[in-house]
Amino acid sequence: MRKIFLVLFFIGISISLTSCREDFVFSASKGDLAFSKDTVYLDTVFTNIGSSTYTLKVYNKSNTDIKIPKIQLGKGLLSKYRMTVDGMTGEDNDDNGFGDGQIFNDVELLAKDSMYIFIEVTADVAIANPTDFLYTDQILFDSGANQQKVELVTLIQDAYFLYPKDLGSGTTETIPIGGQDAYGFYLDDSDPVNGNEYVWGNDKPYVVYGYAAVPTGKTLTVQAGARVHFHADSGLIIGNGGSLKVQGNNSSTEALENEVIFEGDRLEPDFSDVPGQWGTIWLTAGSTANEIDHLTIKNAIIGLLIDSNDGNYMTIKNTQIYNSTNMGIYAKTAKIKGENIVINYAGQYALACTLGGAYEFKQCTFNNNWSNSKQLAVLIDNYYKDDSNQQVAFDLEQADFKNCIIFGSNQVELFLDKSSISPETNWTSPTFTKCQIRFNNTNNQFTNNPDYAFINDTNEIIKNQQPDFLDVYTNKLVIGDHSDAKGFGDDLGITLDVIGTPRQLNDLNRVDIGAYQHIIFPD
Repeated sequence: MRKIFLVLFFIGISISLTSCREDFVFSASKGDLAFSKDTVYLDTVFTNIGSSTYTLKVYNKSNTDIKIPKIQLGKGLLSKYRMTVDGMTGEDNDDNGFGDGQIFNDVELLAKDSMYIFIEVTADVAIANPTDFLYTDQILFDSGANQQKVELVTLIQDAYFLYPKDLGSGTTETIPIGGQDAYGFYLDDSDPVNGNEYVWGNDKPYVVYGYAAVPTGKTLTVQAGARVHFHADSGLIIGNGGSLKVQGNNSSTEALENEVIFEGDRLEPDFSDVPGQWGTIWLTAGSTANEIDHLTIKNAIIGLLIDSNDGNYMTIKNTQIYNSTNMGIYAKTAKIKGENIVINYAGQYALACTLGGAYEFKQCTFNNNWSNSKQLAVLIDNYYKDDSNQQVAFDLEQADFKNCIIFGSNQVELFLDKSSISPETNWTSPTFTKCQIRFNNTNNQFTNNPDYAFINDTNEIIKNQQPDFLDVYTNKLVIGDHSDAKGFGDDLGITLDVIGTPRQLNDLNRVDIGAYQHIIFPD
């Protein structure tokens, strides 16, 4: 009986306290809401592709619980924006059982409390302002004299969209990769929407879903100024007998109007330097006559995957590769002539020349500051181990580095890995002429290795001194006026650096090494 009395007593107290509270008597809002921002800028989106979600915080700083009679988009049901308000999806205006995210009635907000509004947009460039391609709207809070508003602004870009065709019955186009069918498609020289997909121009960006493939006998030409955006798990494959021609050129403004840029399709600033957003550019075995000039590759898993070519050299010039989850360039039994190449920030190797091949690099900067004790700027090897742990070796015909910087955050940034059965193959020791290399020969472990004889040749190698990069963490690898790389190199006849700055000869007819002509850093 006593227990029952106590229970009834506490219930009575609770009811009494609740009945005395006035916290949940909501008054109409008086137009004195506060906001985390007066304009929400939703970053650039492609036409008819949904944006990321952006946040607005709304504050009730008064001592009164309020009810906002209406929160809605200015264009109402015609708006291409959509919202959730404090977890609610709004009025269902088309009777489909789901809120439409455009109109919200009687939204309650406690005193000294706040709520979140999440905003997205999906719009066609055709409805944007034709002069600046901006699409705008407003979030309206209340009406009449109490109305407050927050502006919404986004830039919409038109684009060419490349993706696998719908084959019906719930299936889409695939292409064979490594003995398996993968989500991808072959480009079309007479696509009914895009026209000739083997020429990528600069009139509007290209957005690629899946792997775009170039088959035998076809050439993909990427013209100066082209912008190509790859969705997650997407990339470009040049097949056996196919070719890639990237025809970028020097730019005269910070807009890089003539540079070709390959990157992901997330356009928000927070994603501008996030590695691993898309797959790779894969030049498969047998691809032929590949030429790359003035190409920037950003935020891939592997920037360039070069798989044995067709026995002839490919050329890579004036190319920058940044923020690769695995490798900047991954070459396998390939043949490459490269000049003015910059690679920075890779999870494993900035440059990996593997399974032999033939390589000649001039005026290049290979740097790796990835936070990993096992990362390297440059790896060169000529074998792999099969399933029985036996080495399978290949010929390394040539690996020459001239006027190059090989550097990074680890004590050793260059590793040569020769097969132990190399007498059965041709291992031509790599050469490093007028190069700067991060190589701390701890405990003299490399001293008696003939392949590393270069490390003590001070006439040809600058060892361990800092190159004086402007800022490796933002991929600014131009060297400063105090760099040891300044004026150390031979004149190789490469008259412009990677960004088109003329190379200068000093009084000894020497040039700066690496991909950049030095500058005087601002104070």
